Amino acid sequence: MKPRRCSRSACSAAAVATLTYAYAESTAVLGPLSPYVEPHSYDLCGPHADRLTVPLGWAVVRIEGETRHSAASDDLEALADAVREVSRPTVHEDPPDPSAPGGRRGHLRVLPRPS
Repeated sequence: MKPRRCSRSACSAAAVATLTYAYAESTAVLGPLSPYVEPHSYDLCGPHADRLTVPLGWAVVRIEGETRHSAASDDLEALADAVREVSRPTVHEDPPDPSAPGGRRGHLRVLPRPS
């Protein structure tokens, strides 16, 4: 099996880390090299992983681990999901008034009496 190369253009160094983006949360997750090539992830060599910068307002989550294939792609996805869950705003709404015409009760809707 050939070693994977850095995804950066004009770089032929061996990859040591995998970069995944959570665009909706403006977060970049950089962790150990995943065991498999993922379609929406980028493999980076050591120097490019160390110099990673993100746009203003974005967060970087760096997962420390062994440099030898220790993290599965599921681990990176689970971390990205956890970041999404934490950043998701919680919305607290007052329950609608069930006595009001057209009000809702759970999955049922209260309709006004026909005239």
